Amino acid sequence: MTQKLVSIGDDYFVENAAGERAFRIDGKALRVRETLLMEDLQTGDEYRLQEKLLRVKDSMTVTKDGQRAAVVKKAIVSPIRDRFTVSISGTGDLKIKGNVLDHEYRLMRDGDRVAEVSKKWFRVRDSYGIEVEPGMDAGLVVACTVALDMMAHQGR
Repeated sequence: MTQKLVSIGDDYFVENAAGERAFRIDGKALRVRETLLMEDLQTGDEYRLQEKLLRVKDSMTVTKDGQRAAVVKKAIVSPIRDRFTVSISGTGDLKIKGNVLDHEYRLMRDGDRVAEVSKKWFRVRDSYGIEVEPGMDAGLVVACTVALDMMAHQGR
């Protein structure tokens, strides 16, 4: 995934391993809440990422085709580093292990890796890879990764 350094409304594309555009992310500018719309260019699925207002914990809700699919939450107290969880509707929570700020982390369910994010795989600035295990909803993982990025790098 590569973010444009200068972009109006945070619009960008996510490419697959073959370099083809897989997702289009449309950041809605001038909204009270942070909102992004993401479209899976292969399946047509639509995802909406929206921060919740008036919450003690930072959190973002991810909807898929109009249905709530996940909630990404930041821990209230985290003295050493940011800690996040992802609650996915209908399945167990995902724990985030690693360094979210540096884009070096894994999404884990019951001790098993379901996805991995790494910047080390690329030499291009503001680029990082997302590897998703078979059986996981790749679009949902990408949407949750974007939400984590927004929460960890607020104001960017």
